[in-house]
Amino acid sequence: MDDMNFLHQTFDGAHAANFPPIVIVEDDKLLGMSIKKYLEFSLKLKVTLFTSSEDCLREFTGPGEDDDTPFCLITDISLEQGSDGLLLIDILKDKGYEFVSIVMTGFASIETAIAATKKGVFHYLTKPFELENLKKLVIQALQTKLSAVFPRDLISDGEGVFSEANRQRLNSKLKLDRPTVEDVFQNMIGRSRQMREVFERIDKVARTDSTILIMGPAGTGKELVAEAIHRLSGRAQKNRITVNCGAIPADLLESELFGHVKGSFTGAISDRKGRLELASGGTIYLDEISEVPMHLQLKLLRVIEEKMLEPLGASAAQPIDVRVIAASQKDLEKAVLEGKFREDLFYKLNVVPIKIPALKERREDIPLLISYFLDRFVSADRSNEISFASLTLDLLMGYDWPGNVRELENVIERLVILRGGNEILPEDLPAKIFRSNPLAGQQYKTIFELPTAGVDLKQILSDIEDSLIMQAMNRTKGNKNQASKLLALNRTTLIEKMKKKNLEL
Repeated sequence: MDDMNFLHQTFDGAHAANFPPIVIVEDDKLLGMSIKKYLEFSLKLKVTLFTSSEDCLREFTGPGEDDDTPFCLITDISLEQGSDGLLLIDILKDKGYEFVSIVMTGFASIETAIAATKKGVFHYLTKPFELENLKKLVIQALQTKLSAVFPRDLISDGEGVFSEANRQRLNSKLKLDRPTVEDVFQNMIGRSRQMREVFERIDKVARTDSTILIMGPAGTGKELVAEAIHRLSGRAQKNRITVNCGAIPADLLESELFGHVKGSFTGAISDRKGRLELASGGTIYLDEISEVPMHLQLKLLRVIEEKMLEPLGASAAQPIDVRVIAASQKDLEKAVLEGKFREDLFYKLNVVPIKIPALKERREDIPLLISYFLDRFVSADRSNEISFASLTLDLLMGYDWPGNVRELENVIERLVILRGGNEILPEDLPAKIFRSNPLAGQQYKTIFELPTAGVDLKQILSDIEDSLIMQAMNRTKGNKNQASKLLALNRTTLIEKMKKKNLEL
């Protein structure tokens, strides 16, 4: 089939004319044929199967006036021959084709999920999966991405993605409080009194040339504060240079900060400007200032006090105009008392201190931040949107967040990638959140009390599993699809467990 003619061939069906066809790339011939037959029968669409990316690309010769039909691509990520599924998506995009993609994998990992998300994949599907679930995804993809309109009889089967039960579930999601315009300040989110005070101080000091010391635990957003100060200052059109003093070896830090002249040390084959000189006229942000060695602290003090810069190996200092913003997660006053930080430099940096509170000190901002990060990580079509059970939100609110906002951001990204499209239950949270929170302990503390004589743990756990399976089946009136969702199990796994345990209603 040349010039993508197979895309214009439609499967026999009254609604199939001018309807986006489906292209499957799967090297497991048995699975590929099963998917093909099922989708052809259930959706009445043209479905073409390829067993390698090479075979697929051989048909995609490039879009022209007569071969620009949009389509749905379903591809395995790991293919034995030719390009992998994600590279295939890139190649087809480069060729200019309009399509929506669903990827499959038998080896799920956070890395591949992130890679798929970044390429705009509609959904990331882990094998084994139910063909019915794939059908629902195809319907969603074609409707939301390619504006396809399906006959009602294909999507009103009671279990479909647009069934009344599913509509009620979607409508009953707990709503998170979205940040308002007043809650957002220079890419920072906060409604709490502590963050309001931070925003006010930033706004006041930004238009001055005063040296700023930003203090706060790791992950609180100290660099965002520095960015805001620079952006609101009169130096906004000049450079803002960032230096992580803790990430540069001590023997290299002097050259990095102050620069050097030719011949000042072995390997110095030419003059080199330091970060301070590169920031001249603008702002330099010195993160982890506590890690600067004592002998360099004196040179830095001269830059701040005298506005003079002395490159390594230079015979004379040169004038410099740069605003210094420093940051530290360590207590610099304590470091001064311990003799690890110069007292005169501390007072020179601490002209205008800004203290960023830990996330546990402003818990009222957590719902705003969750909502903000959801909008960032959820896809445009909202297909991987997540909702939170009430107890889950309680756990998130009660957790101390030692990694602060950065940790919260990472948790939300992880949940969207791994549990997209689901309600997040307490057990879906990282173990450190679930186990460290007293709410979690209270929930299960009274379920079972260990007898003095001990128990048969294996039998107890089996009995609990039996009980939960039967409760789920009773609650859903025997519907295994719905029961498997309540238990966060694959439907086939639930059926296998019920057969093994002889559990039937």
